[in-house]
Order: sequence, then C-alpha cells, then structure tokens
Amino acid sequence: MLFMIQVFATLGFAVLQSTLVLYATRRMGFSSEGAALMMGLFGAFNYGLHLFGGYLGGRFLSNRNLFVGGMALQVLGCGAIAGGSLTGLYWGLALFLTGSGLNVTCINMMLTQRFAPEDERREAAFLWNYAGMNVGFFIGFTVAGHYQLDELYHTIFWFATLGNAMAIALALLFWRTLADRDTPLSQRRGTAFWGRFGVGVAVLIGLVPLLAWLLQHPSDTAIGMKALCAAVGVALLVMTLRHPVPAEKRRMQAYLVLTLGSLVFWSLYQMAPSGLQMYAVGNVWMNVGGVPVAPQWVQNINTVVIVIGGPWLAALFARWRARGWPVDIPMQFSASLVLMGLGFLALPLGIHFADPATGRADFSWLFLSYVLQSVGELLISPVGYAMIGRLAPKQYQGVMMGSWMLVTGLASLFAGDFSGVVAQPVDGSPLSTNAAYATLFTQLAVGSLVTGAVMFGLRPWLRRLIDGGSA
Repeated sequence: MLFMIQVFATLGFAVLQSTLVLYATRRMGFSSEGAALMMGLFGAFNYGLHLFGGYLGGRFLSNRNLFVGGMALQVLGCGAIAGGSLTGLYWGLALFLTGSGLNVTCINMMLTQRFAPEDERREAAFLWNYAGMNVGFFIGFTVAGHYQLDELYHTIFWFATLGNAMAIALALLFWRTLADRDTPLSQRRGTAFWGRFGVGVAVLIGLVPLLAWLLQHPSDTAIGMKALCAAVGVALLVMTLRHPVPAEKRRMQAYLVLTLGSLVFWSLYQMAPSGLQMYAVGNVWMNVGGVPVAPQWVQNINTVVIVIGGPWLAALFARWRARGWPVDIPMQFSASLVLMGLGFLALPLGIHFADPATGRADFSWLFLSYVLQSVGELLISPVGYAMIGRLAPKQYQGVMMGSWMLVTGLASLFAGDFSGVVAQPVDGSPLSTNAAYATLFTQLAVGSLVTGAVMFGLRPWLRRLIDGGSA
C-alpha cells in the first residue's frame, strides 16, 4: 500500500518540479536567473522541511496524520497555481511546499518501521519504494510534457491536483494499515496526545504565510537557508561527538562523511529541472526521428532507468552478497559520484560535436548523460534512505532521516547557483552560450570525479566505522 500511495503522492511534485522553470519564464516573465533561483528555493524548502517533518512525525502528529495533512495542503497549492496569477503562484508554492516538505519523511518512516535494524530486506524494500516513486514521476512528466507542447499550464496544474487527491483517498482507505509503530506519540493518551496534535496542526497552518513571504524575497532567503543548513551540520557534529555509545558514535561519524559526499552528487543532480532543462531547450536538438520531445519528457529517461533498475539492482546486490562479494555503502557512494561525473562529461562532448551551423547538440548526448546520472542515483538515493535505519541510533532516526533530505535541499540551492551562471541570450542562439556551458559542465564533472576518488580511498576506514571490525 505504501508503494501505491508513493505513486500518487509523487504526481504533483513531478509536475511542479518539471514545469516550474518553464512556467516562470514563458508565462510569468521571469528571467532565466530568476527562474533558476526560484527552482533552487523550491528544492531547498521541499527537502529542507523534511528535517522538520522528521521531528514532527511520530512526536506531534502521527506519520499518517502528517502525511494526509501535508497532501491536503498540496491539493490547495496546485489549485492556487492553476489560477494563473503571480500571487497565486507564490501562495500556491507556499501551500505545496509546506505539505510536500513535511510529509515525505512520513512515508520513509512508515516503511522503515516495518523492519528490524539488521533486517537485510530493508534495502530491497526501499529500492522497490523508490521504483514506485519513479512510476509517479513517469506519469507526471509524461502528462505535463503532453500539455507543455501547447503550453496548457492550467490543465497541467489541475492534473497535479487530482494526483495529490488520490494519494489522500488511498491513505484514508487503508488508515489502520498505516498506523505508527513504537513512536513517542503512540505512547501518549488523552490531553497529552491532543495537546501535541494541536501543536502539529498549528505548525502546518503557520508555515504557509511564512513561506509565501520568503519566496517573494528569494536572494535573502537563499542566503538564510544556506546558513541554516550550516547550523544543522554543526549541530549534527556536536550530537555525534557527545554520543555516549562508542559503536553508535562510529556509525554516526560514517553518516556525516557519507552525507558530505552525497552533497556533491545532489548539487549536480538537482540541475536537471533548472540548468539542464534550460540547456536542453536552448542548446539541444529536441527532436527524435522527427518527433518533437517536450522538456518534461527528458526527465523520463531518469524514471525509466530507476523503475527498471531498482528491482534489478536489489536482486543483483543480494546475489553478489550471497557469493561473498563486497558490495557496501561506501563503494556504492563512490561509484555514484563517478557516474555523475561521467554523465556531465557527456554534455561538453555533445557541444564539441554540435551542428556548426545552429550550435545545437544531438539529443543522444543528453540521453547518455541522463542514463549515467540515473544509474548513479540508484546507487546513492535508496541506499541512503535505507542506511539511516542501520547507522542512526533509534532516538535519532527521524532527525537523521530529515537531515539526509536537508542535504538535498542545500544541494538544490547550489544547483540554482550553477544554473544561473550561464545567462540565456536575447537572440536565443546556442552558439553564444555553448562555450560557457561546456566550461561549466566540465568543471562540475571534474569535481564529482575527484570526490568519488576520495570517497573510494576512504572506503576501508568507513567500513570499519560502519561494521566495527577490520576492513
């Protein structure tokens, strides 16, 4: 049931993530830099609030209550954006981001509660759950791209509203199945329970006007978000250093190092709906066999790789481990960074072989880049979620799950910075931006490859921290 709920819950996010930059530039009159900054804040609030959601869920609202409440805000948000006004855009994004920011951690927590800490099925469950998420992405991207060809934004956003409403209906239909297991809130009764419930609802409502105001001051908000992420990082470091149980402390140290490596990966990955999308629209021949390719459809390269590769990798890893082959978390992380670097190297190669008359690169280079990035994502994202149950002490699991997602929010801000480096020319000619794009993509690729090499060099030490034995 969590798999099916994940599919429908993802539809609205898929539509907004893939359409926001296009809607902002083509319908709302934003510059490419302004749209990239808004996309950066979209990711930062969405993933950043996961930290807060990880704390609220199971403490002030049950994970199922918080999920349904958040989805209700997403429904209202998509409806507001469908109205077509600038005010509706800001308030709609505030409603949607409050909901999606707080409720995504709930699904992961409801899933991780179904397994004991050492249960080897945990990784496979998260790979399957991740595949379900990408089924939702595939449907969302496909429908949004279909209507994008005629720029029917009103229809796109109403479709997102319908998908979110279906997730609520499924959660209510299987309400008892989704009950929390062994959380602080589940042990409360009477006044203590309802007092916490009231605080949780107040947070859901109060965050909306705050986010609406912050979205209208994007530059200052981005700086404040980066400072907040730095403060959370320091708090996690202090919490780790003060933790009294040596074995748990070592695993928390491994978590911090792996988190830093993941920041590099996600900073490049999060460029897909902003910088890479603008590059694709302006500098790539978006046509395959005479068929026009909508920008949102490019994102489906990722979803197909994830849906097919997720269950396949789960089975492959199980087979390798049964044979005694060392497939561990540090190796998967380092491999993902190398694949991301190779994916970004494919883009300047495409520019090098671009049509000299128009400057547009062949679509196959963009396709290759997305495939490599997607395989890298499979090695780091579901594994990252699953490792929380193994590396985090039970009392810190919600906070550390939220912190893991907060890294993706910080990465979204960096992706917005990278995406705004190359300004789109007035004449729209790829020839005037190809050189700048080639330089940017090459620098980002080298950074990812170097980080992957460093992570691989640290593998023996990280294995000792995680396993508590010799590497």
